[in-house]
Amino acid sequence: MPVKMARASCGRDYHCCPDINTAVETACKSGFDFVCLPIVNPRYKREFIHGPAKNRPGPLSRSDLVLSGQDWSTLIVGKTSPWLQLDSRVEVIRKNSEAGFKQELAFASHLGLPAILIQLKHGKNANLARCLSEQIQAAYFQQQYWIQIPLISARDQADCLMEGGQTDEEREPQDDTWKWWHEFRTLCDSQRRINVVLELSTNLPDEEVLDRWLAEPIKCVMVSTNLFLTNKRGYPVLSKPHQSFLKKLFKLDIQIILTGADRHPDKGLHTYQQYLDHLWQTRSPPDPITQFAKGYEDYLQSPLQPLMDNLESQTYEIFEKDPVKYSQYQKAVYYALLGKIKPEEKETKSVVLMVVGAGRGPLVRASIAASHQADRKIKKVYAVEKNPNAVVTLENMKDEMWGDLVEVVSCDMRLWEAPEKADILVSELLGSFGDNELSPECLDGAQRFLKDDGISIPCEYTSYMSPLQSEKLYNEVRVCKDNTPSNKPLDHNFETPYVVRLHNCQVLAPPQEVFHFKHPNRDAVIDNTRYTCLDFDIKQDAVLHGFAGYFDTILYDNVTLSIHPDTHSPGMFSWFPILFPIKTPIYVKKNDRVVLHIWRSCNAKNVWYEWTIVEPTVLPIHNPKGRSYTIGL
Repeated sequence: MPVKMARASCGRDYHCCPDINTAVETACKSGFDFVCLPIVNPRYKREFIHGPAKNRPGPLSRSDLVLSGQDWSTLIVGKTSPWLQLDSRVEVIRKNSEAGFKQELAFASHLGLPAILIQLKHGKNANLARCLSEQIQAAYFQQQYWIQIPLISARDQADCLMEGGQTDEEREPQDDTWKWWHEFRTLCDSQRRINVVLELSTNLPDEEVLDRWLAEPIKCVMVSTNLFLTNKRGYPVLSKPHQSFLKKLFKLDIQIILTGADRHPDKGLHTYQQYLDHLWQTRSPPDPITQFAKGYEDYLQSPLQPLMDNLESQTYEIFEKDPVKYSQYQKAVYYALLGKIKPEEKETKSVVLMVVGAGRGPLVRASIAASHQADRKIKKVYAVEKNPNAVVTLENMKDEMWGDLVEVVSCDMRLWEAPEKADILVSELLGSFGDNELSPECLDGAQRFLKDDGISIPCEYTSYMSPLQSEKLYNEVRVCKDNTPSNKPLDHNFETPYVVRLHNCQVLAPPQEVFHFKHPNRDAVIDNTRYTCLDFDIKQDAVLHGFAGYFDTILYDNVTLSIHPDTHSPGMFSWFPILFPIKTPIYVKKNDRVVLHIWRSCNAKNVWYEWTIVEPTVLPIHNPKGRSYTIGL
């Protein structure tokens, strides 16, 4: 069943507006939420250098008194004049355009418009980017700037319409409008106040091109009435490909702008808005992970450090709500018990089970439930927990539920001296990158009280990484600077991994295996340092902003948990991916190789990661000697 959600935010675009009150009233009556209007009449060219119009009297535009301040700031998006050519090779045209552009932006700021729509018509926009950056630096009003970019350039759309022209194979390389945007946002230093208005075209480009746009900061999608077909009942509808792409864009919570003349006058302009809202309302229902993560998309969080910090009750509560993780743990303990005690031994044999890092007891409950399910006896359950606050909960549960079957131990598992050895050792110490919450070090310290034939749950885990494009995440990392301690570099925020629910991004190549750990570790000399080099092939032009990290684990036998995109455990939300950012975004071309080096380093007090790129360009090693980020032992 489709899920009902909040209505779509739709705007109406006007190329010219003789009466602003009439335009706003008409749009609102048709169900639109805002209108896009020229700041100045599009035919009102000004001459600032010389010419007969230089000293022309009269107002620049309509008075600000025609609407209330609230209406200007909530209902109107301003559009710059179409005659502006800030990157013209003709000096007079360029300077006139600069002066006109600045004049319009200044008046838009005076009106308090929430956003200004600026159209890119080609890929040469260096001077436009300079003037806009100047405005952003100087303006006191925090306006948004919406950059209107066609999905397919006008030249390429014209080529598609030419009869008897060249075939697709013979045609010259297309204008890649994404490159227009990439160059423009790079010139503007990826300003957070600059977003994309993506103009849909009649013909859609390849799926790869469309997916690349999903990693960009798209604020709106502009839909022309030309794109609409007429259904059997005479109402406007979009083609299936357009519907499919729009629904992908809806995941970014975009707004919609309808442009063009009403081509179904008998049905009315409101039918376009109603149809677009219908598409919005009938999106596929979110899966459990999406529902759980609502509001946390692309929100950076520091990875937990459970060895250094005691977790709060709310943190335990969130993790315990996971419907998948503990059922999988219960299944793993179930099969481990069946493996340890044969059917003919079940009346005479029992096992000792230890839960290390017991928290508030979910693994203890899962283990006891597994023993009942398997019809196998547990002699004793040791619940070992270092957090004294969580121990209070464990002691209460022992009194109320478990009795003498469970012994609560308030101690660090690495320091505890067990009274007996365990047959099964259960833990949930894994982080978003597998080992980043120090599961190897903890379990290596605890395995001394595991019998020689004992079972560790989990028994092994592997981390993975893939290259990532996301301007949103890059900007989120940029603003993560805090009061930098004197012992950390200024760009320490780019040398820190973050746990994040990936949303406005694109993965540029399939994940590859990074580090692998196995328990119990019977090596004569245990070494948890790691190093690997990964080589990724890029399939299309893109921008590399960092690397996404994942993990999967084998709990026991064939019982697994995974956040790897290809094998993600359905419905599990205990872990989001981890992000390893890079200091400088790298433009990568189709068929480029991205070569990543990553190290896991340890000393007596800390564990940390170091990473760098050596192809297609060389970056400095991030986080050398753990100068910006460490995980405390």
